Amino acid sequence: MSGFDDNPFGNPGDVNPFQDPSVTEVTQSGVGGFEHYSPFPASDTGPSTGSTIPASTTPSQPAVLQPSVEPSPQATAAAAQVNLLRQQEELERKAAELDRREQELQNRQGPTDKENNWPPLPKCFPIKPCFYQDFSEEIPQEHLRICKMMYYMWMLYCVTLFLNVLACLAYFTAAADYGMDFGFSILWFILFTPCSFLCWYRPVYKAFKTDSSFSFFLFFFIFFAQVVVTVIQSVGIPKWGNSGWITAISVSRSHLAVSVVMMVVAVFFTVCAAMSIILLKMVHSHYRRTGASFQKAQQEFSQGVLTNRTFQSAAASAATSAAQSSIQRN
Repeated sequence: MSGFDDNPFGNPGDVNPFQDPSVTEVTQSGVGGFEHYSPFPASDTGPSTGSTIPASTTPSQPAVLQPSVEPSPQATAAAAQVNLLRQQEELERKAAELDRREQELQNRQGPTDKENNWPPLPKCFPIKPCFYQDFSEEIPQEHLRICKMMYYMWMLYCVTLFLNVLACLAYFTAAADYGMDFGFSILWFILFTPCSFLCWYRPVYKAFKTDSSFSFFLFFFIFFAQVVVTVIQSVGIPKWGNSGWITAISVSRSHLAVSVVMMVVAVFFTVCAAMSIILLKMVHSHYRRTGASFQKAQQEFSQGVLTNRTFQSAAASAATSAAQSSIQRN
């Protein structure tokens, strides 16, 4: 009980817990043993050398999340201004291209002092050329090929009509009862040769030259009728003046040589019909790329009629006569 009477707040040196004999013995005898102790056993190949791997001397940096940088209002305004400048340059380029094409169209439509060169007649001939035609000068490059093909198509059709006259002449020589076919063949040659040039070739030439919507529509209307006529001529209905397939086959039993000649002409008519259909589709595809429309055709027709001097003079005379008649009545 004497321990309880001691002062707990007294000098701690008076009570030393390490003075216990068992603790003192362990501390004095185990210090050296811990200095040579290695927790890693020696390898099978030899004793451990005790070498250690040095740690990296580079200080590790903590991962830092970069904050998202939003563009400033100045940068946004500068980008918008650059975009507007680019769009303005594009619009100016398109406007310059449209002005150039309009100037070219005006130059083509304007009066020229060039002499007519078609048909190519000798100078001593009493009839002078009626038209001026120059593909490389008047037709744009994108329409040049199809326009020349239409011209060659017209020439092929004229040659076919001339061969039809010869075939019908041979038919009339072999059988005198078929003089009507020979007469009609001459009529078709005289009628269709100039009419095909004026009614569908010149309109398509003018359409490619000036991008005229009215000329395109006029060509489509007349050339479709031309295709129908060529198909009928290739069929060769008897007594119609055409050396088609029906007429050529019907003559083969009695006059084989005449039948062969008429079959050759029938082949020409068939080629003309097929080429006409193909060219009609090609011209239509070019027409759609030019931006022509029925509304533009109406505007061109109305402007052409109103600016025509003949129409103006006729309208003025009609108005004058109407005014005079109304004055006389009053």
